[in-house]
Amino acid sequence: MSDKRKNGLDRRDLIIASIATVGAAATFAATAGSANAQDPAASPAAPASDASSGTVYTGEVIQGKKVVSALDVNDLEPGQKHLLYFQGVQMPTGQHWYVSVTVAKGAKPGKRGVLTSGVHGDEMSNIHTVQTVMNQLDPTQMSGTVVAVTDVARPALESMQRRWPNQGRGIDLIDMNREWPGNENGVTAPSRHAGLLFNRLLRPNADFAIDFHTGTTGFEVTAFNIGGMDVPEVKAMLELYPVGQIFDNHVYPGVLHNAFMDAGIPSFTPEIGAARVLDLEMIPLFVEGTMNVLKHYGIVAGPMGRTGKDVTVFVGNSAFPIIATAGGIVEHLVKLNDKVQAGQKVAIQRNSFGEVVAEYTSGVDGEITGLRSDAMSEPGNPLVFILFKKPGPEGVETYQE
Repeated sequence: MSDKRKNGLDRRDLIIASIATVGAAATFAATAGSANAQDPAASPAAPASDASSGTVYTGEVIQGKKVVSALDVNDLEPGQKHLLYFQGVQMPTGQHWYVSVTVAKGAKPGKRGVLTSGVHGDEMSNIHTVQTVMNQLDPTQMSGTVVAVTDVARPALESMQRRWPNQGRGIDLIDMNREWPGNENGVTAPSRHAGLLFNRLLRPNADFAIDFHTGTTGFEVTAFNIGGMDVPEVKAMLELYPVGQIFDNHVYPGVLHNAFMDAGIPSFTPEIGAARVLDLEMIPLFVEGTMNVLKHYGIVAGPMGRTGKDVTVFVGNSAFPIIATAGGIVEHLVKLNDKVQAGQKVAIQRNSFGEVVAEYTSGVDGEITGLRSDAMSEPGNPLVFILFKKPGPEGVETYQE
């Protein structure tokens, strides 16, 4: 523990993953009943209205698109695409944050899929991936429904920053992917926003769900998927993507795909390269994989595209972080997807005089899944993540999603 404190690990973003918990389902019990809005420990309130009671139109129209505060896709006309806004949490002014909702409602009944992106405001390739999938869908030829939400954390996206700028005791930046399933009567706006979306838009319309992400500002990742392969339906979806890595781990409570899982809805998270940019080489891999998933569930017809069987897939069950111990300019000696061995030097760091102040080596055999892309680093920043198959040394921590 003392070594971790010296290295400056951020306990809000990195949690200890013991051998016993690798690949185990994250449990996050959400109870119904009234919640006291002043009590941070209160249980999530039962939604006053959700999709089970039908679609609720607010009467507003924004840029020609109707606004809903609850959605039941069964109420929508089949064989069409529907463009809506969902009314989220209020701003300090009393107006609302609205999120964009695209529904491709098939001409025939079938499975219902939910695709989400924009949970972090600095992630762009995931949004483009979902948009591209939706643009390829022809509802007249579909059986079932696909719901897409591309801008979950609207205020974070407005400034292209990772976290939601919560107006509480001054500005507090809150990671929305630690808030799910949310609480409609929670003590922060992001918690209430998550509760509204999950209770009234996402969960009631999902038989399966995919929550798309990228790396974060300053830290680039390769093309890979995160999910628990001990769940057959999740394993089947993960293996339908022609990407080179799978992180077989449920990671931690509070992330959106685990909220779906806790509600009995198979779900996982794709990770698509660097933040703040469109990776036009990676995006088609995830579009192809997602179309394969829709074919797998019978929502769209046609032959499967490339899958994991057509590429060399490295499956790991944990991620080994290498954390900066000094300040200075970082030079990586490895690239994304490179295979590394325990003891192999992967990065060096120099001070302002060009002197080497730190050298970093891998503690495991595995593959590089993430690299710091900002050239400078202060102590405590993750520099490298290595995906590996076997339980690592004491204190190994899960991937900083």
